[in-house]
Amino acid sequence: PPQPPRWKQSRRELLQCLERFLRALVSGGPLSAPATGTQPAWGRFLACCREQGLLSSAESHAGAGRYRTHAATSRPLYLILDDNFYYQSMRYEVYQLSRKYSLSFCQLFLDCPLECCLQRNRLRSHPLPDQTICLMARKIEMPDLKKNAWERNSLILKSFDCTSDDNEQIISLLATALENPVKQNEENTEQKEADRAICAASLVHQADQTCRRIISQTMKDARDKNILPSEMKSLAEELNKLKAEFLEDLRQGNNLKHQICIQNQYSDPATSAISSFQHEATTVVNKYILK
Repeated sequence: PPQPPRWKQSRRELLQCLERFLRALVSGGPLSAPATGTQPAWGRFLACCREQGLLSSAESHAGAGRYRTHAATSRPLYLILDDNFYYQSMRYEVYQLSRKYSLSFCQLFLDCPLECCLQRNRLRSHPLPDQTICLMARKIEMPDLKKNAWERNSLILKSFDCTSDDNEQIISLLATALENPVKQNEENTEQKEADRAICAASLVHQADQTCRRIISQTMKDARDKNILPSEMKSLAEELNKLKAEFLEDLRQGNNLKHQICIQNQYSDPATSAISSFQHEATTVVNKYILK
C-alpha cells in the first residue's frame, strides 16, 4: 500500500511514543520502545522526557536500554501537546488515549485573526509561506462543545489580547479536567453521531436516486394513461414536493418508519423507506388517473 505523507507518519509515531509513556506511567512498569520504524522519533521523545525530569536512570535489560517513568505522584502531571491540531480528528486521537488509560483531557484553542497570524509568522526566524498560513486558517476546526461531547473540556481564547483573566480560565480548565478523568466505558457520543450522520447521508443519497427513478417511471405511466399536459405538470410538481419532504424526513429522522441504520431480520430501513415513498407516489398519481 502507498505510504502516508511524512507529516502523518510523524504524528502517528509521536502518538505511539506517547502511548508507551502513558502505559508505563499508569502501570508503573518499564518504559519500552515501540516498533523499530519509530526509533528516530523514540530517541527524540526520550530526550524530551529526560529534559522534563520524567525518566529515571536507564536499567540494563538484555543489553537494551530500559527506562522507568519518574513522575511525582503527590502532584498532578500535565502533558502538553503543543500543535495546530487543525482537524478535530487529530485531537480526537489524543482523547482516545486519555479514555483508554482513564486520564484527564482538555483543550486550549487559541483563536487568532489571520492577519495577526501572518504578521507573527513574518517575524519568525524561519517563516512559512503566507499561503501555508492562509490554508491552515481555512482548514482549522474549532472545538464544537455542543456537537462533540468529548470536547466539553475546552477553552477558546483570543490569542492576540491575553489578560490575567485568561490565566484564571486556564487554571480552572485544568482543575476541572483533572477532577473529571475520561472513563473507559464512557459513551462515545461524538463517534456515534458521526457514524449516524454518515449512515444517514448514505441512505438519503440512495433514497434520492431511487425516488428519481420512481418519479420518472410514474410520469411515463401517467403519459401512457393519456393524462392532459397541464395535469402532467401539476403531477410532476406534486411528486417532486413529496420527494423533497420525504428526503427531509429521512435526514431529520422525524418519522419512525424512516429510522436510520436500524436493521433487523424483518426490515431493511432503505427498502422500507423506498416502499413507503412508492406507495405515497402511487396514491398521488391515482388522483389524476381516476378522475
